[in-house]
Amino acid sequence: MNKLQKKQAALARRHRRVRGKISGTAERPRLCVTRSNSNMYVQVIDDVTRTTICGVSTLGPEFKATGAKGATVEGAAVLGGIVGKKAQEAGVTEVVFDRGGHLYHGRVKALADAAREAGLKF
Repeated sequence: MNKLQKKQAALARRHRRVRGKISGTAERPRLCVTRSNSNMYVQVIDDVTRTTICGVSTLGPEFKATGAKGATVEGAAVLGGIVGKKAQEAGVTEVVFDRGGHLYHGRVKALADAAREAGLKF
């Protein structure tokens, strides 16, 4: 197993551990964060009915209109504000935060703080 495979296996193991403890419902869906080196993807998911309520990414038109970069803390903060607004429009006020196995630090933390400022409670 090479270094990349070890990193991917460790991330998958952490994500499974996090997902074993949290689940989204209709009243309190899951805010799922997926992060790569160059982009971020966020979805609000109801795990009971297995539906995605809303989702945004740094590749979407809402984010690109802001002119921010997807691989930065500032870009993550902009994305958090966008997902907060879209979730509010969909009628979601409370969520469960799923950090996707990543540390609650840097871009993940910036996204969470901006989503809270946009009106989501978690």
